[in-house]
Amino acid sequence: MTYDKLISFLIIVAIFSILVLQFNFNDEVKLLLDKSGPYIGINFPNDLGYYGDGIKIAVIDTGVNHLHPDLFGFGPEGKIVGGYNFVDDSKMPIDVNGHGTQVTGIIAADGELKGIASKSSIFAYKVSEDGESVSSELIVVAVEQAIKDDVDIINISLGINRTNPRIDQIVSKAVENGIVVVTAAGNDGPGLGTIGSPGKNSKVITVGASYNNVTASKVATLEVEGKQFLVLPMVGTEQLDQPITEEIVFGKYGRQSDLIEGSFSDMIVLVERGSDVEDEIVYFSSKESNVAEVGGSAVIVYNNIPGIFFGELFHEFVPPDYQPKIPVLSMSKEDGLFLKELVQNKTEATLNVFYNPDFVASFSSRGPASPFYIKPDLVAPGTFINSTLQDGKYNFTSGTSFAAPHVSGAAALLLQKNPDISPEEVKSLLLTTTDFVFDAYDNKFPFEAAGVGRLNVTRAFEANLIIIPQSLIFNLSTEKPAEISNLELSNIHGSLDKVKVEFDGPEVVNFDFQQIGNSLHSTVSISEDVFGEFQGVILIEDKNTEYHVPVLIRKTEGSIIVNEKDGKLDFTISHPDGWSYAKISAINKDSGKTYTTSVTPKKDSSISLADSGEYWILANINVDGNTIDLYDTVYVEKPSSENDLNFLYLIDIPERPLVIVIVIAIIISAVGLKLRN
Repeated sequence: MTYDKLISFLIIVAIFSILVLQFNFNDEVKLLLDKSGPYIGINFPNDLGYYGDGIKIAVIDTGVNHLHPDLFGFGPEGKIVGGYNFVDDSKMPIDVNGHGTQVTGIIAADGELKGIASKSSIFAYKVSEDGESVSSELIVVAVEQAIKDDVDIINISLGINRTNPRIDQIVSKAVENGIVVVTAAGNDGPGLGTIGSPGKNSKVITVGASYNNVTASKVATLEVEGKQFLVLPMVGTEQLDQPITEEIVFGKYGRQSDLIEGSFSDMIVLVERGSDVEDEIVYFSSKESNVAEVGGSAVIVYNNIPGIFFGELFHEFVPPDYQPKIPVLSMSKEDGLFLKELVQNKTEATLNVFYNPDFVASFSSRGPASPFYIKPDLVAPGTFINSTLQDGKYNFTSGTSFAAPHVSGAAALLLQKNPDISPEEVKSLLLTTTDFVFDAYDNKFPFEAAGVGRLNVTRAFEANLIIIPQSLIFNLSTEKPAEISNLELSNIHGSLDKVKVEFDGPEVVNFDFQQIGNSLHSTVSISEDVFGEFQGVILIEDKNTEYHVPVLIRKTEGSIIVNEKDGKLDFTISHPDGWSYAKISAINKDSGKTYTTSVTPKKDSSISLADSGEYWILANINVDGNTIDLYDTVYVEKPSSENDLNFLYLIDIPERPLVIVIVIAIIISAVGLKLRN
């Protein structure tokens, strides 16, 4: 082989290797297999004869066991009217894992167990055999097949905890083809920013998990010297008749040897998870028994790694006659260490455990997924859900995997009633009619945990008002103290009258509105010298039905002003402390196309846009070594005719891998020239 051919070959291999490593064309997608359980009130549509008849729902999962009596039959006359096995196309899409059968049962079981839309028809697309993982490529081809099969709804109870462009593109295509796409948020909570593809896609309906209306749906509170702590009751802890108020003391790891010295009678005992002895296992049940034995009133177990956890008192090694005597709560490591310092002096605490079905599950993945829209969209029951399983059995399970099919079933009922409404209109009916959900201290859950609230099928079915968009985001600054955004209103049946409007939000937010025809113009400002992020809700009443529209307001000290003319964007950036550098991105709301540039106080730059439409503007500015984000939105009527369009977008390669490829190509070329010489 000549030097020329050798160098050419090395360059091709290097570039191909880098692209494969950077793009992750075939991400492994984990099934969201945490435990879950169903509950929704669907009596209202059922009593009117709506069960999802004629609605076709694609379940992209581990397949479906069509031999279960509640899901019986494969083919035109069966419950499973069609499908495909993308794992092994020589076989039927039969489920040998159970996950897909559980998901499908929540949607469409029609036997001993009744699904949300029990008369709907199912297309089973099998993309995983063992339920452990699935190629993202199989998700893509399954969605493509669902589009070809002209389904009405796609349920995807699986995903990844980061962005996958190919999955996002195909689910966007499905929505554009008139299909309602419902996805699970994921089970990577309670950390923020844990929703991945396809749940982070703005066009899909992303569902988090709330508790269920069963007795196991318990929450807990702990207040110490006026401070409220986030605590979770362990499975097996019973609710209390009244709160416990006692002194709180530290009990090391809760072993018998840790509780010999000192007095623990009638006290709340704080202990650390695990043990300080290598390979020693101290079960939560043992900690509970040991503290109860010395007369303790309750146990609080703080984590030995960052974050909170969800514990269980019952396990395979627990004595057969074991029954918890006192409540046991879990707490994060951070709060536990803070409390450990606090209780060195005599400290009193108040603890309570009580029933609360509308509580966001700790495992449910949280937003934000983007600064320009709210995720998750809503929550639905996803803990202690009873659904169909293998061999004609039933099983209680939990996870956002099983919250999503509640929403898919609800969408089927709405489509049966209103077959001509679009995916965006279905989304409006489902989101704007939710019930608010509250934490253990009676505070509304933030949007990043619960979206706008918990699914209410009855209210969604009664609703007649369509609201687009379903949320508003305002970006204010010292240079832009007020902003106006519009909601477009329409009725499914009949003409639109004047609606009643109220704003429920912080006192520092000034909200005003004006209805002109079918548009509701909302003006928001924030008190001077007040900065931060604020959440509120617009309450719209139409014909005795109340609708909820979440509102997110940011006010920053810095500002970015965007001037648009004929598809060309120019930027003015300011900050009271000065700034040294800014990276600016313009993101097309509909296509996701992203154009980037960078500016400094002495070097201006502009972006020329190839397409019309709404663009989200994100500026990452450097202020004294810290990165601060600024936001704006601009609408482009006429795209640019200039030739300096974003090169990175036109070749459709992300900036970082492209730069790496170029650098490697230069190095290899230099080495090649050296060898040749």
